[in-house]
Amino acid sequence: MENKTLMTDFYELTMAQTYFNEGKKDEKVYFDVFFRKNPFEGGYTISGGLDETIKYIQNFKFGEKEIEYLRSLNKFSDSFLEYLKNLKFEGNIYAVPDGTVVFPNEPVLTVKTDAVTAQILETALLANFNHGSLVTTAAKRITNEAKGIPVMEFGARRARGIDSAIEASKCAYIGGCLGTSNTYAGMKYQIPVLGTMAHSLVTESEDEYEAFLKYAKSNPDNCVFLVDTYDTLRSGIPNAIRVANNFLKPNGYSFKGIRIDSGDLAYLSKEARKMLDEAGYSETTICLSNGLDEYTIRDLLAQGAKIDSIGAGDNIAAPKERVGGVYKLVAVEKDGEADPRIKVSNDSIKTINPGYKKVYRFYDKETGYALGDVIALADEKISEEKYTLVHPVETWKKTELENYDVRPLLVPIFEDGQLVYDDPTLPEKQKYCSEEFSTLYPEVTRIDRPHEYYVDLSDKLRELKKELIEFYQTKVDEKGFQKVKGKACVKRN
Repeated sequence: MENKTLMTDFYELTMAQTYFNEGKKDEKVYFDVFFRKNPFEGGYTISGGLDETIKYIQNFKFGEKEIEYLRSLNKFSDSFLEYLKNLKFEGNIYAVPDGTVVFPNEPVLTVKTDAVTAQILETALLANFNHGSLVTTAAKRITNEAKGIPVMEFGARRARGIDSAIEASKCAYIGGCLGTSNTYAGMKYQIPVLGTMAHSLVTESEDEYEAFLKYAKSNPDNCVFLVDTYDTLRSGIPNAIRVANNFLKPNGYSFKGIRIDSGDLAYLSKEARKMLDEAGYSETTICLSNGLDEYTIRDLLAQGAKIDSIGAGDNIAAPKERVGGVYKLVAVEKDGEADPRIKVSNDSIKTINPGYKKVYRFYDKETGYALGDVIALADEKISEEKYTLVHPVETWKKTELENYDVRPLLVPIFEDGQLVYDDPTLPEKQKYCSEEFSTLYPEVTRIDRPHEYYVDLSDKLRELKKELIEFYQTKVDEKGFQKVKGKACVKRN
């Protein structure tokens, strides 16, 4: 497997050398991965990319090739490079499994390891989470609006490069897609591969009927004709029916379907359904494609479009959005304890939640719906009988919870450098994602102006954060920074 350890921003290495030079190579630190806003102006995000992070950690090492490249830059000391030769991950990672519904500001992954290693990991961990979560969320939004209609992921040609396309197919499958057009992804991940035909098969031929006939003879068991090359209703569908009558049916094959990739899809699909039914092909399916997103799919269904399957590409594999996950230092180990750190900003959304933390989710015992999450310090105990959720800023907003089940979201992935997590299969992840999603109230999952899901802070964490911010506001010295009695370092933006 290719060594991708150097898939890190250059400043991670210059900072790592600083820790090394200052004698802090063995200092244990805690970093959180979290994000500040749901993509697509939505009410939720689906976590992804953990499997790629596991691979990266397992293959984390600086070989001779990597060391010689770094030496050629003339930026690093020989002693630091010698140290990197023997560096390996020996820390702990806790994370939410792929397919978990997550929300802004709560940790989705926590790293505890030495300062040098923790810094170098940042770029890869964020790249994996940001891409994996974006595609999985995009797929879930589309499959949810499809209301049970199968969605095929057709995005390989629209993705941001080959590797991105392969990973997008995997994440789309976790997010609920039936399968993919990406044959390599099908082979690598055992995802069902699907597809119809392209316009070029028709335009290469002198006659559309002849093109369909050739395709039927080569693919008699999977005849789905693309019918919009010239004229969907006057040419494409009539020619597809002729091939079905003249070749497929007489030879014992079924007329599987048609695909429409342009035009007024609602109108064309309804007319197509009439034509197919009148010709005796009521079982023949209609697939719609052409840059479909969740809003278009919703509107098509509202307009009575006849849809048996959907092909979606651009808006899954390469959506015009981002997750924006970040990686922030939240604690430094002192005398065996996690000593909290905070980054304070004039922009309140960028003021982080300090300390080593865990996240808990509450579920209504009667309905199974998720009631809210609480971010708590790692040593806190969460009552299993009664709990009050308090808004992290507007503290007068409170929700009393009773008759609930509660579970921690972060699970151990690595402990003392050893993988302790059994990564589920893709079908298992898809099933888990679907089950997780079903616990959200419909008001949270709607695509327009969704209800804001509760993500609150425990009393202890909220007070710690308040204490550190107040200190920052009142006692920052003339240099712009100060240390809080061994508890935290606050810094002015």
